Amino acid sequence: MAGPDITRGAEAAARQAGDGPAGDAPPGLEPRLYNADLAPTSRTGRTWRAYNIFTLWAGDVHSLGNYGFVLGLFALGLGGWQILAALGLGALGLLVLLTVSGEMGRRTGVPFPVLSRIAFGVRGAQLPALIRGVVAIAWFGIQTYLATQVLMVMVLAVAPGAAAWDAVEFLGLSGLGWVCFLALWVLQVAILLRGMEGIRRYEAFAGPVVLLTLLALAVWMLARTGPSIALAPPRPLTGGAMWWQILAGASLWTAIYGTFLLNFCDFTRGATSARAIRRGNFWGILPNSLFFGAIAVVLAGGQLTIDGQTIESPADVVRTIPNTPLLLLASAALLVLTVAVNLMANFVAPCYALANLMPRTLDFRRAGIVAALIGVVILPWNLYDSPVVIVYFLGVLGALLGPLFGIVAADYWLVRRGRIDVPGLYTDRPGTTYHYRSGVNVRAVVAFVPSAAIAVALGFVPALEDAAPFSWFVGAALGAVLTVALAPRGEHHEQVSGESISVEPSRH
Repeated sequence: MAGPDITRGAEAAARQAGDGPAGDAPPGLEPRLYNADLAPTSRTGRTWRAYNIFTLWAGDVHSLGNYGFVLGLFALGLGGWQILAALGLGALGLLVLLTVSGEMGRRTGVPFPVLSRIAFGVRGAQLPALIRGVVAIAWFGIQTYLATQVLMVMVLAVAPGAAAWDAVEFLGLSGLGWVCFLALWVLQVAILLRGMEGIRRYEAFAGPVVLLTLLALAVWMLARTGPSIALAPPRPLTGGAMWWQILAGASLWTAIYGTFLLNFCDFTRGATSARAIRRGNFWGILPNSLFFGAIAVVLAGGQLTIDGQTIESPADVVRTIPNTPLLLLASAALLVLTVAVNLMANFVAPCYALANLMPRTLDFRRAGIVAALIGVVILPWNLYDSPVVIVYFLGVLGALLGPLFGIVAADYWLVRRGRIDVPGLYTDRPGTTYHYRSGVNVRAVVAFVPSAAIAVALGFVPALEDAAPFSWFVGAALGAVLTVALAPRGEHHEQVSGESISVEPSRH
């Protein structure tokens, strides 16, 4: 249990933090665990309302990768209503899980690496934080590269002479590709340097742009096809095979957000109320997923009707627009979309993970620059072109996220009943609440190893491929069950507010 000296005098010192990456930690707290960005967010001044949470999903649900997922369901034999059923079922599961995850952030006011200290210990929390951070950095670079391809189409449409730059290659990317990649890299870093408030404002701008553009694209497609649009693939599934694919699609739709389920608290720590989280999640997940599914079906069915081709993303449709100004507007909207998704899903997590690794040196913004530099150094276009890296390295790491979520959520809600000593998350003295054994909760590690092994096996062992779509849920459930089973009985968990050591949201 955290000693009383943790909070003694903290009221006077709490808002001293900020004179550098770490600032001055309040009395009784460990500077190696605390800085202004890792500190709890004060309840006054929070700005993330229902609309802001909705716009997070307005962008992320419509990501280009998600269109590829839905169009894959179309190719596998699901028609329009079956795809909507799969997305609707998956969205209902997401709605519950994201509310559970988001409420942990709102109550404690802490980011994911700090929240992980509850279950894994103040030092053991590096494990989930770094797994999440590594996955995010790799996908940050890859998504920036995918956006680069859209920007190159725009540049060549306006300046055909730039094709000469496209013929020169350096480290696997053309000269034009490097210019476009670095331009998008600088744009994203510039937004990040404005902190979480800058990201909130960008997402609020991007959400309506994305929704209106994709709606206009669907209307344009319908105008081309008329009432003869194909709403089912050439060889549709029926009977049990159809229902199995619907359930598999629903599970995968949830698993796609397995990464974001972990660190949703990074955003909801700034939420104004529980109601704001619930409303933002509801409108952003359920109706938005169905709207997204309808757009995807119209685009896929329309292109199939026109030329018999199955598209892979909205970018394929945009390239067919015969009017150059309209092509540029649509491409710009896809860039706005990709940047919004990248900031939310792949940039915030590594910032907090790296800040948690070196709080004295790295604050949120400095950590963001480091993460962005790593995103260039790894040459993400080579990663994207390597099936081994995508499937086995990133795929295996992704399979670990279900067990991590199950452990963190079960420990918070089922073992501790939401009673958290928030100041105790910033001290590692022996005998304090989250010190465990040398800063690591061995029980959490014991719960993680078998649940992670089974989740990876389900995802990658060919003999188990029928169960692969459900690997995230199996891993999360096993992690949760083992966490509860291994928890000590009869322990009293004290709830201590972190308000005395908090900082204003504008300081993050």
